[in-house]
Amino acid sequence: MAVQRKPRTPREKYGEELRLRRVAAVLTQEGLAEQVVCSPTLISHYEAGRRLPKPDDAQRIDMALATDGFFVRWLEDLESRYADYFAAVAELEREAVEIRQYGAQLVPGLLQTPAYARSVFQSARTNFTQQELDRAVTNRMERGKLLETAGGPVAWTLLDEAVLRRRVGGAQVMAGQLRKVADLAENGRIRLHVVPFATGAHALMEGMLYLLNFEDAAPVAYVEGLYTGNLLDDPALVQACSSDYALALGDAVPHLDSVALVRAIAEEHEHAQD
Repeated sequence: MAVQRKPRTPREKYGEELRLRRVAAVLTQEGLAEQVVCSPTLISHYEAGRRLPKPDDAQRIDMALATDGFFVRWLEDLESRYADYFAAVAELEREAVEIRQYGAQLVPGLLQTPAYARSVFQSARTNFTQQELDRAVTNRMERGKLLETAGGPVAWTLLDEAVLRRRVGGAQVMAGQLRKVADLAENGRIRLHVVPFATGAHALMEGMLYLLNFEDAAPVAYVEGLYTGNLLDDPALVQACSSDYALALGDAVPHLDSVALVRAIAEEHEHAQD
């Protein structure tokens, strides 16, 4: 009986074509990386379909491989539904075997409820339509499906207590959001830890962090600020981020106690006045 292979995504087809053209040009990943002015790891991610090159990088790929704008033109058909600085992360997380996320001020996107996500998006827009908000919320909920079934990535979730206390969307929305987080933890979909206020200073207090590990590729780290995001693949920087995550995790409340704390604070929101 023939083995059925998983259909390739458009991005995987893009990456496979890149690999074939590179091999035909008698270039190693290192050799192409030198001409594109990026790391060989990044070329590996392109060829595996985990990431897409930026237009400038696609242009340099075309020049290096003498493909007459082929990869630039194809790239236009693969535009992401996400902000430019997050698009690569949205692709990578679907291939990850382990995710380690830290929320400093907000519940991470993968864990958000529709009501919580809508409030987050609406707070950052001064001139919006309901259709725009609906589209943004739908995209975020699609991402969250990664954690819905068994066989998905191992997901560690580290939250600052501020995330639990900040009343995003009102008391009832917040209560529902925290119950979702606790449910995911109790159902084995995430490993949950809270860094309490009593800890004081900790290694990740300056901002959010997202760590992705893969079965057959080097790990990456992602840090984000206001309208900006940096995807890090330099091994030294990724290791530094991983070390800081481990330090903060060491200052956090154990898993079961964290679940109990999240449920207790959800109850506080439930009985509070908006």
